[in-house]
Amino acid sequence: MRDVGAIVRLQIQRSSLKTGEKPHRRYDPAPLLSVERLAVTPDGVLGLSDGDAWLVDVHHRAHPQTKNEDGLHGVSVGFTAHYDAMRARFGDHLTPGCAGENLLAVAARRLGYDELAGGIAVVDRDGRELVRLQVLQVAHPCRPFTGWALGGTVEAQVLKEHLQFLDDGMRGFYCRATGTGIVAVGDRLVLP
Repeated sequence: MRDVGAIVRLQIQRSSLKTGEKPHRRYDPAPLLSVERLAVTPDGVLGLSDGDAWLVDVHHRAHPQTKNEDGLHGVSVGFTAHYDAMRARFGDHLTPGCAGENLLAVAARRLGYDELAGGIAVVDRDGRELVRLQVLQVAHPCRPFTGWALGGTVEAQVLKEHLQFLDDGMRGFYCRATGTGIVAVGDRLVLP
């Protein structure tokens, strides 16, 4: 197994980060909630907040307003190197995790789909595998997130240039768990 990096943030989306009607949709990261642990399942993730109760992520198939009816993108993964590049381009308001990934791991460089296509495993500090993730596709950028990153509405040509920058995995990767496991900050992502 090849080490990718330590998990530095776990979070859930309590509701959609995009609001309003097209073409006037807006992006708002307020529904993101940092959690202590994630229960990662083939149906999506649950987050443990303040040790009290498991909260359902909007991409879990059991969420009342699920964004994952087909079960094919219940988990998302992002990397710190991608955020470094986004902050350099858009500014410091692009804080790690603001794009909504469930697991954010340290990475020394940008990672692409081809490198992750064989899947990702989460291992604990002793190297025991906790759960394996099938990487299904990149999280393609959307107009609302890109507009938010830029600070508002922009011209179509300028928007296109930024959408291209945010593609190819910059905003993370959609995954499906092939098993079930509990993940904590400090666990590691590895390439099996």
